[in-house]
Amino acid sequence: MLNKYARAFFTRVLTPFAAFLIRRGVSPDTVTLIGTAGVVAGALVFYPMGEFFWGTIVITLFVFSDLVDGNMARQLGRSSRWGAFLDSTLDRVADGAVFGGFALWYAGGGDDIVLCAVSIFCLASGQVVSYTKARGESIGLPVAVNGLIERAERLVISLVAAGLAGLHAFGVPGIQYLLPVALWIVAVGSLITLIQRVVTVRRESAEAEAAEAVKTAEGQEAAGGQEARGSGAAK
Repeated sequence: MLNKYARAFFTRVLTPFAAFLIRRGVSPDTVTLIGTAGVVAGALVFYPMGEFFWGTIVITLFVFSDLVDGNMARQLGRSSRWGAFLDSTLDRVADGAVFGGFALWYAGGGDDIVLCAVSIFCLASGQVVSYTKARGESIGLPVAVNGLIERAERLVISLVAAGLAGLHAFGVPGIQYLLPVALWIVAVGSLITLIQRVVTVRRESAEAEAAEAVKTAEGQEAAGGQEARGSGAAK
């Protein structure tokens, strides 16, 4: 839902900014690299110190680069395999930094080994969820399922919760518990999404192999028929 509606909305909003960067001679790859660097810095500098509000503000400013670089590429008519590869690869780096920052906080000042483990699980499961789709598509399967929680949902849930939890430092009582709740939601949702994709790939793989077997059998039958007709003509 977020990919369908929110991405379309922000793409329209950010189109003028993308056009401005193009006029300034900035390349889409540069935007991708700067955006990822900003997200990583915001997550690994602020989050381990428990500065969730300001860390989220910094990350949010840079996370929209994921929409800006693609918008620029479309305006330039220069969408490429390299650009898609770089964007996807650095998305994984940014995601890892966000959940890594949470893990570092709970391993240190946050002093909660369970939430540290949950943060690490969110980090790992997010990478695997992305890998299952990429790997399935690389072997020729459509992987026709989105799943409960994809990258956009993981980021929105985690960043909104972190930003609000950071308001505890400004005297808002009880709001710090939003982040632990969000991490558990992302962890469970990512696990469900992973299962959905694995089940889908298994089903699509079985269907593809069955279709290939039928095609092979039909080909052998046709070849046998031609051979029989050839033998009859020879007699």
